[in-house]
Amino acid sequence: MKESHKLELLPPKINYTLLVKEISEANRILGSLTGLLANIPNQSLLISPLLTKEAVASSKIEGTQATIEEVLKYEAEGKSSQKDSKEQDIREIINYRTAIQTAIKLLRKRPIGENFIKELHSILLDSVRGANKDKGHFRKVPVYIGKPGATIENAIYIPPAASAIQELVSNWEKYVNSNNEPDILVQVAIAHYQFEAIHPFLDGNGRIGRLLIPIILYEKGVLSYPILYLSEYFERNRVDYYSYLRKVDKENDWESWIKYFLKSIKEQSLDTKAKVEKMLEIYKSVKEKLSGFNSQYAIQLLDIIFENPVTSFRNIKSKIKSKSYQTIYNLLSKFEEEYILIEITGGRRNKIYVFEELMKIIR
Repeated sequence: MKESHKLELLPPKINYTLLVKEISEANRILGSLTGLLANIPNQSLLISPLLTKEAVASSKIEGTQATIEEVLKYEAEGKSSQKDSKEQDIREIINYRTAIQTAIKLLRKRPIGENFIKELHSILLDSVRGANKDKGHFRKVPVYIGKPGATIENAIYIPPAASAIQELVSNWEKYVNSNNEPDILVQVAIAHYQFEAIHPFLDGNGRIGRLLIPIILYEKGVLSYPILYLSEYFERNRVDYYSYLRKVDKENDWESWIKYFLKSIKEQSLDTKAKVEKMLEIYKSVKEKLSGFNSQYAIQLLDIIFENPVTSFRNIKSKIKSKSYQTIYNLLSKFEEEYILIEITGGRRNKIYVFEELMKIIR
């Protein structure tokens, strides 16, 4: 029978001379993104739609089929109009987003480590497929990774034995919290591979590993806010993503994996910067229109629809301080007249509104 992978402890020996160009480029381009973000007073306005996009992309790698529109509409309705399988997909995506939001808060209380990742895992698998797979606990049994229907004999990868997980995670935790690696982006690339290779949980390892990337960069001070998400790049280049991870398993080829990871940092930094610039343009353009609305709640509504580009009257009413339904309806009518919002339900009650200009950017 095939044996489980004997994973070496971190840090590995990396030939930095092979990576000089890639490290320089990735750090330079990421720096241009962080420079842009430094001048934005309310970064949380931007992170909300981009975070939902990341949750959709990361979950899609694992096989979910829900789109970002379906997720946002599901939340706006406050109920499901989806079939069971699609609702499960949506709930998994929402859980992923909640896990990242929780991770940001947890960093104020504790370092990234065993308890940290176990808490995120509990959130990720809460009330969804895989919830029966010992959420919040490391696996106690052997597992293997392969194509559907594969046996252990033709598995693509067999993670370390359950008995090795504690030592490997402790070593991973020590490495993540160290400052000994010459470059932080390389450190995160190594940490991501190692987490996926340990495969500490029965389910959800890929998603936890991917959501930790921006969290570690944020904790290390590389990002002023965890707004750089790589899952979209990994999803577009899924074959390469898994191929380079496996090259480390089989050939100890760290350098090829790190080059691929640095390329993903570079590409997603450029993509995120372009999206943020467009979002800022839209915010400024709409805000200028609002000066003629003669409403003290207009800016507040703009902020609401930036965070929730598909939203409901119910949601808006809960967030705007005005107690007058008519005041809010009048304001929404003005937003529709200026084509800022589109009402998509056509009914008189439980109306759903879409901020189409923003949706075009995050689809």
